[in-house]
Amino acid sequence: MAEATIADLSSGSAEPYEGSDPAQEKSAPDRGAASPVPDEQKHVEPKRRNLLRRHPFLSAAAALLIVVVLVAATRWYIASLAYESTDDAFIDSRPVTISSQVNGAIVDVPVTDNQLVAAGAVLARIDDRDYLANLNQAKAQVDQANASIVNDKAQRAEQQAHIGQAAQQVDLAQAALTFAQQQYARYEGLAQRQSGTIEQAQNDYSNLQQAQATLHANQAALEAAKQQISVLDAQIQGADGQLEQARASQQQAETNLSRTTITTPIAGRVTKLTAAKGGYAQVGQALMMFVPRDMWVTANFKETQLTDMRPGQPVEVTIDAYPGRTFAAHVDSIQAGSGTVFSLLPAENATGNFVKVLQRVPVKIVFDRRPDVYIGPGMSVEPTVKVR
Repeated sequence: MAEATIADLSSGSAEPYEGSDPAQEKSAPDRGAASPVPDEQKHVEPKRRNLLRRHPFLSAAAALLIVVVLVAATRWYIASLAYESTDDAFIDSRPVTISSQVNGAIVDVPVTDNQLVAAGAVLARIDDRDYLANLNQAKAQVDQANASIVNDKAQRAEQQAHIGQAAQQVDLAQAALTFAQQQYARYEGLAQRQSGTIEQAQNDYSNLQQAQATLHANQAALEAAKQQISVLDAQIQGADGQLEQARASQQQAETNLSRTTITTPIAGRVTKLTAAKGGYAQVGQALMMFVPRDMWVTANFKETQLTDMRPGQPVEVTIDAYPGRTFAAHVDSIQAGSGTVFSLLPAENATGNFVKVLQRVPVKIVFDRRPDVYIGPGMSVEPTVKVR
């Protein structure tokens, strides 16, 4: 009975030998085995060997598949070491607050919410009648200052003629004085030799004194005329100052007039529009927000991911709003400091207990080409930087 049972087990048969008592076999101890073997394991192992014998190609294919999977996993792991990615990233830009620079009633708002406008497009118009009147007044002041300068210059030219005339009078007085001196010298000599009368000598002396007085008067008039030139020059300089002041007022008036028409500095999109026709705009009052079309990605990488990251490295950006699409970009710059340093309440590690926290550093990523889909500040993205 024992031989038949062993043969049946070796052939994989689970049926007891014919004529044997299952109860006795179950209760009979196996004296030849060191430990009992479960019946399930006795049946499974022969079945596996028989399966491999019956399907050798299937077994080889399974082994080959396992090898391929291991090789692919190894290559993927090695390739993943050349990339750094983060999901802490978003579209960023510099939105502009459009406000009024002059006071006045709003007469027109030719844009609407979320409208895409080109550079130089009109966003709002303010009543310009008061500013137009100020400009006309400033122009009149400029004309008046120019007229004052022309008048002062004409007076200076006239005074120059007076100076020439006074100079001629001085020359005539000088000639008369010279003649009077000669006459007096001649008749004085005759009088001393008793060849002439004393009365004639006295008359010549009187003429000499008159000639001297006339010369002094003409010289004084010449100096006064020259001093008047300095006065006129000062008047002209003052008129020039008034002209510059009038021109400055005119330029300010022109600037204020131009500010009544609010235009876009660059191309972008209108958002948070609060201005309305009929409202009153005050200086500094926000009328709308303006988002430029130039946008980039701000990605907050862990500081341990920046080891091999450099400006210019290629980046693939996926936008959560457009799954399945990638956009080419490149690293533009890395912020000089972690994000907490420039926050409103920066971390202070010099006091209290210190707990090391892994910091994140903002990295600016610029698109190689502007995406052909709608994007806006704050939209979530996931950049992948090739660092090796």
